[in-house]
Amino acid sequence: MLNQTGIPAKEDIDAITPSLERLAKGPVAIVECFQEIPCDPCVNACMPGAITKPCNINDLPHVDHDKCNGCGICITQCPGLAIFVVDKSHSETHATIRLPYEFLPLPEEGRLVACLNRAGEEKGIFKVLKAAQPPAKNKTAVITIEVPQELAMEIRSVKVS
Repeated sequence: MLNQTGIPAKEDIDAITPSLERLAKGPVAIVECFQEIPCDPCVNACMPGAITKPCNINDLPHVDHDKCNGCGICITQCPGLAIFVVDKSHSETHATIRLPYEFLPLPEEGRLVACLNRAGEEKGIFKVLKAAQPPAKNKTAVITIEVPQELAMEIRSVKVS
């Protein structure tokens, strides 16, 4: 599926999704990296050692979700924009998603933005809680959006109009 459409198959997503119990505990990194390429900045960025590569730089990253503290440093380091932090403990009805954002200007905190799934389909209009530009010029900005719980594992991008 990924090779034909650029969208990972449900089985691929299921394989990297933390357990429901872990998702309920607080923020956790979701690494949606599905192609074996020579890349490992996420491994080097992960201070708790939650992201590893089994044998070599071409292997897919593995996340030990129990070690992950959801800090999100890995988001800014991923050149493929493939890492997200999901926090389903935000409230009973809403989750937060921290996602990479490489456009200017950054959306303002409190702004409503169109939220998109992996296929680029709009899933609703939701609020930006935070927009953070890292200090280094070669780093990726991170925005935090609040979405309904049921969309936490679906939303992966935003469109600002």
